[in-house]
Amino acid sequence: MIVCNVSLSCAHCPGGGAGGTAATDAYEEVSGSLPPPSLTPRGHLVVAVCLGFIGTFGFLSNFLVLTLFCRYRTLRTPMNLLLVSISASDLLVSVLGTPFSFAASTQGRWLIGRAGCVWYGFVNACLGIVSLISLAVLSYERYCTMMKPTIADGRDFRPALGGICFSWLYSVVWTVPPLLGWSRYGPEGPGTTCSVDWSTQTPNNISYIVCLFTFCLVLPFSVILYSYGKLLHAIRQVRSVSSVVTRRREQRVLVMVVTMVVCYLVCWLPYGVAALLATFGPHGLLTPEASITPSLLAKFSTVINPFIYIFMNSSTGASGRSLAAPPPSEAPP
Repeated sequence: MIVCNVSLSCAHCPGGGAGGTAATDAYEEVSGSLPPPSLTPRGHLVVAVCLGFIGTFGFLSNFLVLTLFCRYRTLRTPMNLLLVSISASDLLVSVLGTPFSFAASTQGRWLIGRAGCVWYGFVNACLGIVSLISLAVLSYERYCTMMKPTIADGRDFRPALGGICFSWLYSVVWTVPPLLGWSRYGPEGPGTTCSVDWSTQTPNNISYIVCLFTFCLVLPFSVILYSYGKLLHAIRQVRSVSSVVTRRREQRVLVMVVTMVVCYLVCWLPYGVAALLATFGPHGLLTPEASITPSLLAKFSTVINPFIYIFMNSSTGASGRSLAAPPPSEAPP
């Protein structure tokens, strides 16, 4: 196991001393590059607290979703199956990713060596893209269901299963290349998390970053905008002839859609922008605080996804029977 045996007080010292040399050597073993400026001890503590909150509540909320789906048979609908896939990927992030970055933040250094860094980067990148693509698939499926309810069959799981398989395979396709030489995985930010190498400005690395940004962030967001945009347009067209009850339901759908889009942008756009700045901007443009904040926001999506995409549906009816509450006939005593 490769670790950096340097105290937090020396993590941001100049590299000329013995402590700085040890930090540089350890970081080079993991990433092959010089270490970035680190956070202060208090900064690492704040990051650890945030990761502890994200990991705990992300695990509990997504575990609750999976428990409800397994316990109540009437909740096992095709649309809910897509929601469960999102919760499963978010739950795996809370189990396989957040604890390692939390432990690293408490110590101010990466703890499980180069192989652990590559493994962490691959797993979390893969699960993050699964969540992004699944949200796009969900938006399109929801659009099709609400626009053409006659084709929505609550017993036909094939479209949902196809969407789930596509989301996971698509993610693997885009996260395996760094293991094979197209870019690579290494430390990011202050060195307490690992991800795709955003900072190496070579044609090999830049080409991968551009493709990843285009096909794994811009493309799913475009599908989400298209699907919900068409849905909202249809709602506005029928508003003049709809009843008061229907109008209220349409307003709730509108609020949910706007919330979904805004939260998607808040969680993922800063991470994408930071990645592009690190790739195309001058070296050292991003401070340690500026580099770790987008990563925390992206991880925070594992906490808010269950509330936005599942528990919010109980007031909109946008996805059939909601996972937010069990059916009355099956509710526990």
